[in-house]
Amino acid sequence: MGYRVAVVGATGAVGREMLKTLAERNFPATEVAAVASGRSAGSEVSFGDKTVLKVKGLDSFDFTGWDIGLFSPGAAISAVHAPRAAAAGCVVIDNTSQFRMEPDIPLVVPEVNPQHLSRFAKRRIIANPNCSTIQMVVALKPLHDRFKIRRVVVATYQSVSGAGKEGMDELFRQTKATFVNDPIKPEQFTKEIAFNCIPHIDKFMEDGSTKEEWKMVVETRKILDPDIKVIATCVRVPVFIGHAEAVTVEFEHPVTAAEARAVLRDAPGVTVMDTREDGGYITPAECAGEDAVFVSRIRKDPTVEHGLSFWCVSDNLRKGAALNAVQIAETLVAQGLLALKAA
Repeated sequence: MGYRVAVVGATGAVGREMLKTLAERNFPATEVAAVASGRSAGSEVSFGDKTVLKVKGLDSFDFTGWDIGLFSPGAAISAVHAPRAAAAGCVVIDNTSQFRMEPDIPLVVPEVNPQHLSRFAKRRIIANPNCSTIQMVVALKPLHDRFKIRRVVVATYQSVSGAGKEGMDELFRQTKATFVNDPIKPEQFTKEIAFNCIPHIDKFMEDGSTKEEWKMVVETRKILDPDIKVIATCVRVPVFIGHAEAVTVEFEHPVTAAEARAVLRDAPGVTVMDTREDGGYITPAECAGEDAVFVSRIRKDPTVEHGLSFWCVSDNLRKGAALNAVQIAETLVAQGLLALKAA
């Protein structure tokens, strides 16, 4: 007894992580299909330690009889194939930006707003938020429940894996080129990424923000509270895996660092590593491969009446993408929103 699960975009960095996460968490699947573009059809990907799946082409894949589709093929491709899968009866959990702000599609982080999953039935599509938004709202949720957030100012330090395998390859090539004095030509990023920071992720918008910054604003409001004011500055940094965020929050009610630390220690999905000594915090290199959102450097912000600052780190391929999608599927099962089928 279990579910038939199709992983779409299975040859990409997030798709491979989805397959790995399904296996690690023993998701109740009777069958798993690896699906990707036609050029990847026939290649092989790993599912768990012992199973190899042959990739099926997306254009000809029939979603009839499949219970769950974990999608990460790119927004334009999801726009075509996610509704097709949903029309065939498959519940789509989409990791792209395509459906996130559509009002009748829930945008879900299971530790934050699992109650929104009840809204999926109309279109049978659930959106996975942006990776940077996910880790931030996991940390903000318990603080908002206790002290009520008015305003968030966040600066992100986002790894190149957020741009996919191509971004990781570019950092590797440019780093190597630096040491052997070869010329460096940016391709995936607008400027050199090796030994550099680029304050530009996604396209620019009319107000001067980038679309990545806009995503953090509107997604936080949709997930957590439409009254929260958010401003973000999103920066790409020369790190392979793991996003970091410096977050400053203004609350409606008084809060101390000790109170916030205690609240966060009890919060689902959060691990507090915060000692005021050398190395008493978590960095992206240490969070790679981990499921938690790590919070460190919790301290009072003396510039506002009820302010707090903290450092937040998470593996963007796991909690920021694959793990969150699988947790959504697990929550659907736990809430009885997916009927268990016989194999």
